[in-house]
Amino acid sequence: MKLIGVIPARYASTRFPGKPLALIAGKPLLQHVIERCKGARFLDEVIVATDDQRIRDLAIKFCRVEMTSPDHPSGTDRIAEVVQRTHVDGAINIQGDEPLIDPAVIDGVAKALGNAQMSTAAAPVKDVHEYDNPNVVKVVVNAMDRALYFSRRTIPYVRDAASRSATEQLAAFPFLKHLGIYGYRRETLLQLVKFPTSPLERAEKLEQLRALENGIEIAVVRVNYEAVGVDVPGDVARVEQLLSGSQNKP
Repeated sequence: MKLIGVIPARYASTRFPGKPLALIAGKPLLQHVIERCKGARFLDEVIVATDDQRIRDLAIKFCRVEMTSPDHPSGTDRIAEVVQRTHVDGAINIQGDEPLIDPAVIDGVAKALGNAQMSTAAAPVKDVHEYDNPNVVKVVVNAMDRALYFSRRTIPYVRDAASRSATEQLAAFPFLKHLGIYGYRRETLLQLVKFPTSPLERAEKLEQLRALENGIEIAVVRVNYEAVGVDVPGDVARVEQLLSGSQNKP
């Protein structure tokens, strides 16, 4: 199976304009992401998909760049445009604001496409502050590690522990948080972007629910990984500190 890793990148950001070009430890954020992606063993190529010439001029130094329409409502649509004109069997959608993305997570999601239409990753919820945080999306899976549902609510509802503290509730069940990386079979992605926005997607503001509502199975790979994203300028110092720590390890 020929797979590409696609990093959708745009310049405009309400909370952090020009984020892909922001310097982190002396290198642009986007360069960090590209280099991490190139460490994945199951990607045949890494591609940046953008509509901005400034991002293109940077990324072309490190990987292939595809210029896409400025009218796409989401990164998924941007990736679909790239897949439409590329001879591949599938694509991995990699967030452009995670400079510490683990190549092993990318490989896990890529491998899962071997027997699934779509794939993603999830990690254990360990921090009590994530337990009821609506920005930390939860996922429940079946016995075959296929997604049953994604929600901003804490799911499942553990009835016997409902009256206990959040710490005790967290200890009562192996809750999973969703990581924002997706794998798509070519035909699945091209069909997905044709479906209209679904009712559950509108309610939760979670695009992956459109796939579930239209009968697309999503394989969930369990990983032990803590995603560290750059959402606002203040996150840069935190990432630099983490990078410094990892580089100083023996």
